[in-house]
Amino acid sequence: MKRFYKEATVSAHDSGFGVALDGKPVRTPGGAVLSVPTESLAAAVAAEWAEQTGEVRPLGMPMTRLVLTQIDRVAPRRAEVAAELLGYAGSDLLCYRAEETALADRQNTLWNPLLDWLTARYGVTLAVTAGLMPVAQAPEALAPLAEKLATLSDADLTALALAAPAAGSLVIGLAFLEGRLSAEEAFAVSQLDETYQIEQWGEDYEAADRRADLLREFQDIARFLVLTRG
Repeated sequence: MKRFYKEATVSAHDSGFGVALDGKPVRTPGGAVLSVPTESLAAAVAAEWAEQTGEVRPLGMPMTRLVLTQIDRVAPRRAEVAAELLGYAGSDLLCYRAEETALADRQNTLWNPLLDWLTARYGVTLAVTAGLMPVAQAPEALAPLAEKLATLSDADLTALALAAPAAGSLVIGLAFLEGRLSAEEAFAVSQLDETYQIEQWGEDYEAADRRADLLREFQDIARFLVLTRG
């Protein structure tokens, strides 16, 4: 859509902060007034709207996108989102190791510490296999993770709902959410297999673009977490 406003400003209200376009509050596609808990996050959203020229391009507004996702798609359906996330633990990337020795060694070096962290942090031990045959995770092993997901704030659940699918791993998503991994580290461990293949066969420009987009996604989520936590 074309830019239809002259200025974007931060507004304060009883439940937090919002963004106004020419004095009118920004609303989500679902019709809710955009509201965030910190002035810094509202300022980042307002800056994205202010930076738009000619056309308003949502793909270039990551903080706005994350806030809208939280309000319209995560907060109203927390139980469904948590169930979807738990599914990633049932088929977590870190539980599937290569049969090729050189790659398996790298996986063990980078992934085992994260599974050890999961055990120490939540008392959860996930089964690991080599090859592509599915490995079943015991329901009792996943129970502590389900309890954790139920306690997350809407913002944290939103961040995890994007980070875990991006990584193909709930473990990586949780480690990233809790600061065990930086955005760059989360990208690196989730892309270990792809990086190995690139070293063997090279990288085409489409794959390079996808990887750049993935790294940017982790970095945007990390910034969202910093801003929403104040």
